[in-house]
Amino acid sequence: MANPGPGNSITLRVEAPSGFTATSELAAAAAAAGAAVTALDVTESRHETIVVDVTCDTTGDEHARQVEDALNRLEGVTVRNVSDRTFLMHLGGKLQVTPKVTLNNRDDLSRAYTPGVARVCLAIAENPDAARNLTIKRNTIAVVTDGSAVLGLGNIGPAAALPVMEGKAALFKQFANVDAWPVCLDTQDTEEIIRIVKALAPVYGGVNLEDIAAPRCFEIENRLREELDIPVFHDDQHGTAIVTLAALVNALRVVGKELSEVRIVVSGVGAAGSAIIALLKAQGAQHIIAAGRSGAIHSGVSYDDDHRAWIAANTNEEGFSGTLHEALTGADVFIGVSAPHVIGEEQVAAMADKAIVFAMANPTPEIDPAVAARHAAVVATGRSDFPNQINNVLAFPGFFRGLLDAGVSDITPEMLVAAAQAIADRVADDELNASYIIPSVFDPHVAADVAAAVAGAAHSARTAAEELVG
Repeated sequence: MANPGPGNSITLRVEAPSGFTATSELAAAAAAAGAAVTALDVTESRHETIVVDVTCDTTGDEHARQVEDALNRLEGVTVRNVSDRTFLMHLGGKLQVTPKVTLNNRDDLSRAYTPGVARVCLAIAENPDAARNLTIKRNTIAVVTDGSAVLGLGNIGPAAALPVMEGKAALFKQFANVDAWPVCLDTQDTEEIIRIVKALAPVYGGVNLEDIAAPRCFEIENRLREELDIPVFHDDQHGTAIVTLAALVNALRVVGKELSEVRIVVSGVGAAGSAIIALLKAQGAQHIIAAGRSGAIHSGVSYDDDHRAWIAANTNEEGFSGTLHEALTGADVFIGVSAPHVIGEEQVAAMADKAIVFAMANPTPEIDPAVAARHAAVVATGRSDFPNQINNVLAFPGFFRGLLDAGVSDITPEMLVAAAQAIADRVADDELNASYIIPSVFDPHVAADVAAAVAGAAHSARTAAEELVG
């Protein structure tokens, strides 16, 4: 059974007989039903009764009903109402538009709007590049999805994807002061998505592609990068790869191994797996085996998918053709971006001494982290309720902050590596241990460090290009 968590937090408004032990009895009953009680607040008090808000974490809707039933069974107790705190957070959406300028009088209005705004419009018409400084384009990105591969939910469509995109936009603002707006498209036609994003591009300084299914996501990203003059970043690929590399750099420091020497097995060859492999190769990894549902990817097979074909040509130098389980025998590192429960304790036990396991499928990982930790020296997941959470929010806000600050249109492998190293460096030598290989998403310095690293890599590339031309 899953552990109770804040994603399934509820508040039960309960009427109970007044008495010295009333609140403790309510808390005990909720705890006995498996809830994690986080707050008890008396909202009304009378001679005979009190009303208490019992706030607790549950495992889901069915568990919430069980907690409600447990409180109702107490003598004299009535549950008046149950509120889902996650749904309450989403009421009316999570974003709003707030003007940066004040409009207090006729003069203000004349400058912000007509007639003064016409002068700014004409300046941009004469020099389109001026839009970057004179409009929201300077600090705004589009979070674009078609709703075809949302979290672990699958193809749920654009409207159902909107809460995720709102959340993404809120994270951009919270962590890097980047203004972002959800763009959920009611089409899953590759060419139409490309046309729409190109048509929207004048408003934005960058595009963050999100939750678009493979292999279409690869073509969409590649085409938009070629045809737009603003950066295009597919977070499911590159954000995941950046944070994975950062975590692996520090995990290898913990176990005393070198990236160029370890044997790495990657489970999952979709968007995230392909990008992780490419970035690990760019950083010097030499021995990688990637496995899909049918087993290891190898050069002895012809693949219609260009990305699988690239993986076959650039990994698995020994031509291993067995299963994922067989590949793990003697491996130093397991990186999972695939599906729940694809490996078990036996496979981790068969790995090399001081093994590293990154089980990142969400919400249910490839192996229970507690089980993996019985044999692996370092374990990380994509979840927030275990140590070493590999979370893309460590990367994408600061990465876009750096892109916008540098004013670049291209994203290079050097920028990705620089971002990963900046994240890894946030864990100091005296902080590093098996349970702390990656900084907290609430570390206030991460986004700024990543932004500086990306802008620095962009500056170095620009300088090198200018010297080559000169």
